[in-house]
Amino acid sequence: MDAIDLARWQFGITTVYHFLFVPITIGLSALVAGLHTAWYRTGNVKYRRMTQFWGKLFLINFAIGVVTGIVQEFQFGMNWSDYSKFVGDIFGAPLAIEGLLAFFLESTFLGLWIFGWDRLPKKVHLASIWLVAIGTQLSAYFILAANSWMQWPRGYTYSAATGRAELHDFGAVLTNKVALATFPHTIAASFLTAGAFMLGIALWHLLRRPGEHGSLFRPAVKLGAITTLVAAVALVVTGDIQAKIMTDTQPMKMAAAEALYDTSSPAPFSILTIGSLDGSKEVWSLKVPHGLSFLATSSWNGKVEGINDLQKAYEQRFGPGTYKPNVPLTYWTFRFMILCGVLAAAIALLALWLLRRQRMSKSKWLIRAALAVPLLPLLGNSLGWIFTEMGRQPWIVFGLMQTRDGVSPSVGAGSVLTSLIVLTLLYGVLAVVEVFLLLRFAREVPVESEPSDPEAAEPAFLY
Repeated sequence: MDAIDLARWQFGITTVYHFLFVPITIGLSALVAGLHTAWYRTGNVKYRRMTQFWGKLFLINFAIGVVTGIVQEFQFGMNWSDYSKFVGDIFGAPLAIEGLLAFFLESTFLGLWIFGWDRLPKKVHLASIWLVAIGTQLSAYFILAANSWMQWPRGYTYSAATGRAELHDFGAVLTNKVALATFPHTIAASFLTAGAFMLGIALWHLLRRPGEHGSLFRPAVKLGAITTLVAAVALVVTGDIQAKIMTDTQPMKMAAAEALYDTSSPAPFSILTIGSLDGSKEVWSLKVPHGLSFLATSSWNGKVEGINDLQKAYEQRFGPGTYKPNVPLTYWTFRFMILCGVLAAAIALLALWLLRRQRMSKSKWLIRAALAVPLLPLLGNSLGWIFTEMGRQPWIVFGLMQTRDGVSPSVGAGSVLTSLIVLTLLYGVLAVVEVFLLLRFAREVPVESEPSDPEAAEPAFLY
């Protein structure tokens, strides 16, 4: 493997690993804020205990997410210096705002929330966790705005003198239609992840000792299941919008996602396609007539461009070369991403139905479902990002710079391989730490012996 392949593997491994923590942080911060609000408004000790319990898990996840996120920016300079030079003027603004405004908002008020128990006025303490939740979403938007520029560059001019893209309309970067579609889809995925995370842990406790833990974890099962289901519906709606924008901005990605090799009007939706090993042609398929046309264009007879026709068009526009992504990888990541979301929503619906019917039973299959449901959205998120980035290939910035042109010219394969091994081992250690801490604190049951008076002392539960 040469330096570019190793650099891509390194960035892919570290990015996917980091993104395991981001959706939980975004979604769980809002859920913890909601529980804290319930405690503030009712004075019910149950909500205080739930806030403290889920708050611990949120903080563990937040800390590991911060550590793994720092590596991302170092890689721009280490392995992707030509790319950094090309996009630096564009990326500088949103990433600087994300760091100076959104992340400082998160970290500052998170510190106040952690150490503010029994010290800050209750309204200020409650406002702190809500500002953390708002900060996580602002942070997500600015990062997604930068990534969306890679998918559909806007608000720039190309300088031949410097050989880089230069920012001339920051508003166009922030209001890029890809960013406006990607942000709600990502937030919906984050709430699906956090809801499934809460559902799985609470369901596990409830199934093990329903009588002892019922009053504390029954509401958490309900909250987690409802959050998961609402987020799943939001994902369908935002995903539909995003698919239509993707068809407009990156038609090759849509064609690869459906293994559509020839332009069709109407175009069928592929339920299952088996292609050649190199992904160059279709061998057998099971399709829904008109399905892709409606998904991509909102018309049952809409025209959808195929891989082969787009390849010819791109050769005329950009010159000789291969402009097809890895079709099998793009096709299957898209489908398994959807499958993970559907399975998580199905488990949430089943748990809510059993809870309502009071038919929770300590069965092995239900306990296994409780253990599986937090993992499904995490896998779906990872597959979604792999689909997003791999479906854009061979471009690192669509239409402007190919991935092979963004790698650092002075960094050899040996250096990249060394850093790849070191970071992978380091991330493996962090994974062990994360899992150990989450399992340790997730197994604990908050004691419910505190007085229910909302004016009573609030314990500093993290010291």
